[in-house]
Amino acid sequence: MAQSTRRERFAWVVYDWANQPFITTVMTVLGTFYLSRLASNAAGCGSGECSNVEVSFFGLPVPIGSLWAYTTSISVLLTVVLQPVVGARADRSSHKRWMLAGFAAVGSLAVASLLLLGPDSTRYQVMIVLIIVANVSYGCSIVVYNSFLPLLVGADGRDRLSATAWAWAYLAAAVFLTLNVLSINFAAQLGIDEFTAIQWGMAATGLWWAGWTIVVIRGLRDRPVPTQAAGSTWAQLKSTFVQLRATPATLLFLAAFLLYSDGISTVLVMVSSYADLELNLDSSTVTLAILLVQFVNFAGAYTMRFIASRVGAYRTVLGGLAGWTLVVVGAFWLPVGEVYPFFLLGVALGLVMGGTQALSRSLFTQLIPSGREAAYFGIYQIADRGTSWIGPLMLGVVVQSTGSMRVGILGIAVFFVVGFVLLSLVPMRRAIVAAGNEVPSRI
Repeated sequence: MAQSTRRERFAWVVYDWANQPFITTVMTVLGTFYLSRLASNAAGCGSGECSNVEVSFFGLPVPIGSLWAYTTSISVLLTVVLQPVVGARADRSSHKRWMLAGFAAVGSLAVASLLLLGPDSTRYQVMIVLIIVANVSYGCSIVVYNSFLPLLVGADGRDRLSATAWAWAYLAAAVFLTLNVLSINFAAQLGIDEFTAIQWGMAATGLWWAGWTIVVIRGLRDRPVPTQAAGSTWAQLKSTFVQLRATPATLLFLAAFLLYSDGISTVLVMVSSYADLELNLDSSTVTLAILLVQFVNFAGAYTMRFIASRVGAYRTVLGGLAGWTLVVVGAFWLPVGEVYPFFLLGVALGLVMGGTQALSRSLFTQLIPSGREAAYFGIYQIADRGTSWIGPLMLGVVVQSTGSMRVGILGIAVFFVVGFVLLSLVPMRRAIVAAGNEVPSRI
């Protein structure tokens, strides 16, 4: 049975609170603007209005407008390759929390090092390297972090703990993004220019990440290595894949998660473009909507946590996927130029997003054999991040074929519908028993 103190559970929750501002502030909102600024400086068009001008991407000519896409793609590819290996190694380590600390230290230092690149710098390739290092370190740390969840609480407590962590992660992201928006809008009054405010806002997420990770490491404790985790890292990794193939219900869960997780990623990636190109909404409206969603995510995660405590996480996630489908269909019908319907849909999105992700994580812990938590979460993260290109690719093909971004957005609903169907086919009770785990009182 999983055992932990209240202090240890609090420390685990804190790591989501620590790292989420990096994902929201740097990887989602501000990173692309700053990288384009540095590359524009190098190209001699400091205004930043040269997205089609080519610069060197480590020897390859690439348009400035594509730099961020290539940077994030490389970081995701490296992360996908490393995560299963990191997971297998973590299961064999009796110093798992220090592995978490190491990845967090490297990632946060890389982000904080953005302070070295001022708004007039031309060293955009240095920023590319720092972003890749930070994002890969973040992805590897999440594998180790998630593997602690089934070690801290029993089957009936994981939904509550996972949802709490997601809720506070989104609150941290919302507060951080709000402060960044304020500092950028009032940069002149602060005596700095807009790009300096962006630079400091991104670097601050690294300091935040590092500082709160200290709390995490002081609170968590290492545990002995299980007997079945003996052997080399590669042997552990190989046996994990062999065991996974022998549990078709777990594979079916991962297939469902792959689809609806990719649907979620696609919505988040494309919302700004859809609002701009199809709905004719300005950037300030989109920014406010993103802020609104972050705050609603906090309430949504707690709401779905409450529902899961009554009907079980499995049914709650299925309900969340139905909600996602309605959100996407609703986006298809949004009127052009109308702000309030767009905000209303953002509220609906926030209510289902955080809880769906949090409860999917806790559900997956029920399907992990003891002693292989990190290795399985390495595979889980591949399903989460490694396939996030499928949805945008599908959207691009549909838009190019039909000439309508609305039809492309409607196509995203397929990911949630098929994900719902596959998840509904997972025999959760049998799958939990097959993994050798205790069946929770509510599934």
